[in-house]
Amino acid sequence: MGSIERSTQRRYTPEEKAQAVRLVRQLQAETGIKHGSVQRVADQLGYGVESVRSWVKQAEIDAGDAPGVTTAEAARIRQLEQENRELRRANEILKRASAFFAAELDRPQR
Repeated sequence: MGSIERSTQRRYTPEEKAQAVRLVRQLQAETGIKHGSVQRVADQLGYGVESVRSWVKQAEIDAGDAPGVTTAEAARIRQLEQENRELRRANEILKRASAFFAAELDRPQR
């Protein structure tokens, strides 16, 4: 019998992500130590360590504290890539239509 597999990935709300980032930053500021703070906060909240680590890293990029692509830039890139795919599809349809009608014009008329 086949079983339905479910994704084990948990979806976190923006509020949960922001809280985790805030707690990591607060812990780092209070202790003055960066090492281990992500692990500690992730364990306390029951979140994945790598998830929290990536949120903190992205928050640093968005704040301009680290190099990288900001969240806004990434969203804009995704939007432009989608638009590019749509335009390529439209161009392909127009090319095929143009070839079809050109062939129709080349046929001898009865």
